[in-house]
Amino acid sequence: MLQFYIVVLLSIIAIASPLTLPRRPTPSRIFDTENYKDAASLSKKLASHKPSTPSDVKTVAVIGGGLSGLSCAKYLSDAGHTPVIYEARSILGGKVSAWADPSGDYIETGLHIFFGAYPNMMNLFTELSLHSRLQWTPHRMTFALPSTPGGFTSFNFPGPSIPSPINMAYAILTNTEMLSLLDKLKMLPGLLPMYVRGQSFIDEQDELTVDEFMEKYGMPPSIKVELFNAMGKALDFIDSSKLSMGVILTAMNRFINEADGSQTAFIDGPQTERLCGPIKEYIEERGGKVNTGMPVDEIVTDDEGVIKCLKMRDGSEVVADHYVSAMPVDVFKRLMPEKWAGNSFFKGVEELKGVPVINVMVWFDGRLETSGEGLCFSRSEVLSVYADMSKNCAEYENSEGSVLSLVFAPCDEQTGSSINWMKEPDSQIIDATLGELCRLFPGELGSDARFPRTESEGPHGVRVVKSAVVRTPRSVYAAVPGMNKFRPTQSTPIPNFTLAGDWSSQKYLGSMEGAVYAGKLAAEAIVEGRRGEGEQGGGGKKPGGNRGETPIAFGGGQVGVGTEFKNHA
Repeated sequence: MLQFYIVVLLSIIAIASPLTLPRRPTPSRIFDTENYKDAASLSKKLASHKPSTPSDVKTVAVIGGGLSGLSCAKYLSDAGHTPVIYEARSILGGKVSAWADPSGDYIETGLHIFFGAYPNMMNLFTELSLHSRLQWTPHRMTFALPSTPGGFTSFNFPGPSIPSPINMAYAILTNTEMLSLLDKLKMLPGLLPMYVRGQSFIDEQDELTVDEFMEKYGMPPSIKVELFNAMGKALDFIDSSKLSMGVILTAMNRFINEADGSQTAFIDGPQTERLCGPIKEYIEERGGKVNTGMPVDEIVTDDEGVIKCLKMRDGSEVVADHYVSAMPVDVFKRLMPEKWAGNSFFKGVEELKGVPVINVMVWFDGRLETSGEGLCFSRSEVLSVYADMSKNCAEYENSEGSVLSLVFAPCDEQTGSSINWMKEPDSQIIDATLGELCRLFPGELGSDARFPRTESEGPHGVRVVKSAVVRTPRSVYAAVPGMNKFRPTQSTPIPNFTLAGDWSSQKYLGSMEGAVYAGKLAAEAIVEGRRGEGEQGGGGKKPGGNRGETPIAFGGGQVGVGTEFKNHA
């Protein structure tokens, strides 16, 4: 009888307990890659550069509390200096920031995925003991089949016993639903030099669009339609016809050379709390400071261009030994002092600009059973990639309803869309999104998922409960052909100023990895006292300034047009 009651009690507990998402450890091979070892070596180098006397300790003002600013401050702390972050918004994270809606559900600026090929990010997780917060998905790349509504196909990678590049070759060759064998073979002339020559070959292709590269190496159009279009819109939110081929090759090079490079993970909650929060604590435990709600209105310089102070929005002035900009490129250009604008070092910065992107989040009243685990390339005109967060992230875990996070791109004419979606109301964007979702999930959504279920409909047909549209007019820098040469180094000609931000020169594009790595390189430049090269010339212009109050004014994302939140129920 006792055994019976124990079984009943355990059954009740099992029923009452929420669905538990699988927790897979970080693939061990990631820690054995050369890039990870290089990242760890740079961390060790920075930590060994402690100031020899108290007078050598620098107070460093870091403008921007996104991943790059936080990374820079973290590694300056390791090197024994005192960083002070000034973030304009009330929350940390920049492009990865998240906030709660009126119901307590989190809205995220974008769909952010962690790749195995993010060595500096993985090293940061190691240093902060945060790997348990990563939720790794099965190693596969899943694509929707546009010609088969409700159909999906995957490139499935073999187990950890198969090394790179054999595991990538296996995944590609064993998939028979995307690209013919002949098409796959015709990819080789362009990919072999990338594999053999590496970064030097990739850098040379930056001047070419995807179309020009394909024509140069005799690749058939089907490769663009089947693969490169989806990759381009996911990596830089730009149609591949306008994208630098260097972007595609950078990703493919990492995926081919690192066995777990293309494996993906989600963090188990909003990055503002689950990643940025621990970095803030780390910095402040070591004597630094992280301020929010403190926008900079002006970078004040002397006649030589050396920074005298930062003039803050509240009228106060900040004086430091050294200054770092970890602002998005478009925000930095609005604050760049007139004295710098004529310097040859900064002239290239004017060529760079952020690309627009929209993130759409949709909550449903039922489970989309075919949405699957992990990231999916939707291969549609308006949706780049998406994920069912209820199946991938503990924060959104829900056994009764799906939560989709979708990247809506390209979203204006310059990035390849025939419609400027940035100017369209939320309702139009949601309608376009649901139209594509009805194609992806015809058996579950039917023809119209926009309105709540009525009593007469019965139990079938998943419906939208609520949605959020987050616009970021200037996100990562637009990686169109020829832009790489304009990306500045972290070291600048200004003796007390250093650049961070994913748009500064580093090999990981405009990405979370690029942001973390650029911040780390900025810390290295300060510790080693490096100076960039540049000559003062004419043509400088007065900074436009930044008097905005909204998240968009500081390079972030903002919900809706005229409304903070839209509830469909």
